[in-house]
Amino acid sequence: MALRIGLTGGIGSGKSTVLAMLRERGAAAVDADAISRATTAPGGAALPLIAQRFGADFITPEGALDRVRMREQAYARPESRRELEQIIHPLVGEEIASQVEAALAAGARCIVFDIPLLVETGRWRAQLDRVLVIDCEPETQVARVAARSGLSPDEVRAIIAAQAPRGLRLAAADIVVCNEGLSLEALRNEVEQAARSFGL
Repeated sequence: MALRIGLTGGIGSGKSTVLAMLRERGAAAVDADAISRATTAPGGAALPLIAQRFGADFITPEGALDRVRMREQAYARPESRRELEQIIHPLVGEEIASQVEAALAAGARCIVFDIPLLVETGRWRAQLDRVLVIDCEPETQVARVAARSGLSPDEVRAIIAAQAPRGLRLAAADIVVCNEGLSLEALRNEVEQAARSFGL
């Protein structure tokens, strides 16, 4: 039976880098965020349902979800976000199940679920064997994200404030990798130690 690891961390913590390192060691990866984005990209499974529920003007000419319009709608009518989630979450769940099945069929010993909102949603914990949290200081997150995204430090702080509090994430962790002031090589060593405990 494959070990199921939940990987989470705040924006700019280095989660994607850690996931790539775990993949290199043979872990199968299920990226919940990428699956969710794919449902609303051109040709995505959620689009017909979104057009039906919210109207065809919520789909861009390229055939994707009009995120700006949906954001405005969610501010004007907060229940819109819940309605959108009711469309997207079951589709994401189906795709995750199908990727897990494929990983198990391919003989994966360890499946890593990259779940940004693992702590916030609360519904994931029961499906996982362990939770791996990538952590760093909030100001390090701000500096990293501002450098790569062009967002202002205050915009990044607002995103961090909307995510689960750092203490809550750490409390949910079975293993913490502290990605603060580490070189890539030092981070790799930390990840390899965690990976060994997963049988990788």
